[in-house]
Amino acid sequence: MSFSPTGQAQVLVWAPEAEQVELILNEGNTSVPLKKEEFGYWSVTTDLVSPGDAYKFRLNDDQEFPDPVSLFQPNGVHGASQAYDETSFNWEDDNWQCPLLEDFVLYELHTGTFTPEGTFAGIEQKLDHLLELGVTAIEIMPVAQFPGDRNWGYDGVFPFAVQDSYGGPEGLQRMVSACHQKGMAVVLDIVYNHLGPEGNYLGAYGPYFTNKYNTPWGPAINFDDAWCDGVRRYFSENLLMWFRDFHVDAVRLDAVHAIKDFSPVHILREMKQQVNQLMETTGRTHYMIVELDLNDTCFINPLEEQGYGMDAQWVDEFHHALRVTMTGDQTGYYSDFTGISDLGKAYKDAYVYDGQFSPHRQKSFGVKAEGNPGKQFIVFTQNHDQVGNRMLGERLTELVSYEMQKLAAGAVILSPFLPMLWMGEEYAEPNRFQYFVSHTDPELAEAVRQGRKAEFGMFHAQGEAPDPMAEETFLQSKLQWDLLPLEPHQTLFRYYQTLLKLRKELPALKHLDRQNLEVVENDAHKTLQLRRWHDEEQVLCLMNFSNAPQTVALPLNAKTWNLVLDSAAPEWKGPQPSAPTANAGTEVLMQPESLLVFRGQS
Repeated sequence: MSFSPTGQAQVLVWAPEAEQVELILNEGNTSVPLKKEEFGYWSVTTDLVSPGDAYKFRLNDDQEFPDPVSLFQPNGVHGASQAYDETSFNWEDDNWQCPLLEDFVLYELHTGTFTPEGTFAGIEQKLDHLLELGVTAIEIMPVAQFPGDRNWGYDGVFPFAVQDSYGGPEGLQRMVSACHQKGMAVVLDIVYNHLGPEGNYLGAYGPYFTNKYNTPWGPAINFDDAWCDGVRRYFSENLLMWFRDFHVDAVRLDAVHAIKDFSPVHILREMKQQVNQLMETTGRTHYMIVELDLNDTCFINPLEEQGYGMDAQWVDEFHHALRVTMTGDQTGYYSDFTGISDLGKAYKDAYVYDGQFSPHRQKSFGVKAEGNPGKQFIVFTQNHDQVGNRMLGERLTELVSYEMQKLAAGAVILSPFLPMLWMGEEYAEPNRFQYFVSHTDPELAEAVRQGRKAEFGMFHAQGEAPDPMAEETFLQSKLQWDLLPLEPHQTLFRYYQTLLKLRKELPALKHLDRQNLEVVENDAHKTLQLRRWHDEEQVLCLMNFSNAPQTVALPLNAKTWNLVLDSAAPEWKGPQPSAPTANAGTEVLMQPESLLVFRGQS
């Protein structure tokens, strides 16, 4: 539903198999019939509905359902839709220019647990903290309407509606405008591979789903079966809405490997083409980022190279190699990774598996990413999946030492890729981030409880999986902002600031040139040398992942190496300084679990 400049409501519904469609107003006392159009659409223009009015649709003179394109569900997933004019918001970001992708420093957060308020307004109150840290883009977990008021967001069932408990559509628009006024980009996590189970009424309107394929969450969305044109338009229009009407700068598309589409033009490629057209019209820049578990550069290659044109992707393999290097844990999918040699490969090649045999998958996996620039790969030590999908939701704070946390931060931030931080890691938030939902269907709620227990059945020696339905599970996942000024939290925050400042100010770190890079790993001593350069400047990052002191000879590529950061220094609450400025060839001592950063002088 949209509103014309004259105030009339223009109503359009896709219901290709319906015999009759009516707009229901005034709690069922007013009915407005829709006219059948081509290709399964029904429409009407009326002055009987205004912004703020509640409404539903009645199909075949039978059941009534909320609008599948509802922008606001103030009474939850089962309640009536509320008309909202998304074009009426008074934007204050006319001069906003989205940063270049290579300048993105991402910060992933969950709206409900990021602040005590758990709202978009709460996020606005913390923007100065993120700016002070050095973040240039916040990445918000999905906000499409879900059941209840507690959910990670991946159970959304109204792709166009903004979660009411977060502040609804106007709250999101206000927050995006506030971010832009402070010079910060906004990335929105969206889900086009499945919908949640409760309140999912799309199937009542038409063949939004297909039995041709299955996903881990049920039937796949119908992108290539009978009547798929209407489905493809639905999700393409949804993407364009976030960019056009909510001024979102980028989207992160969840698990695109679970999008099943054998059409001649893949839905992602079609979406990218439409986004390019939008950018030509508006003059604004928008990016499409994907979560991808295929190591297939087809997704991120340009349209002119017959790729899908996605601008960047998450790289879980960098995380896995780093995690195994830090902890030695090789359970589950970590069994594919041996540690520091794989971390070195991730620095050099982005993908660890680029064609070789994967024991975990029991097949050859991946392709080489030789022509893809560093800005196309997003790396991290933690994210919502890698924390929240652990049985107990432990953060890295709980799994490794304070010294190793500092080393891990440097390993990510000084990489030739885009760094992403997980909310709270910059000050070592101790609260776990756990899996939580608030389904109102008792049978579904119990099924989720039992499913979570079964998933971690072999881990019961470590305790019981928290009850995802319990409000306490949600509340215990909130950040504790009162810890920030205390130690060692404040020192770690300043350390993150320093790393991000180095990344911004040193040309060898700022320019994400994967060719100007050299990596030397020592498996026996668990050390790694990462050397990057740009023009005449060089930066050398020495990493000691072992629990013992190690000596490393400085390379001969520079006459003098000036120390610019030592994670073991007292100013970072480290045990002691490791090495002063030294000449090439000099052996320097590295403290256990430490990072040294040198700037090279010819």
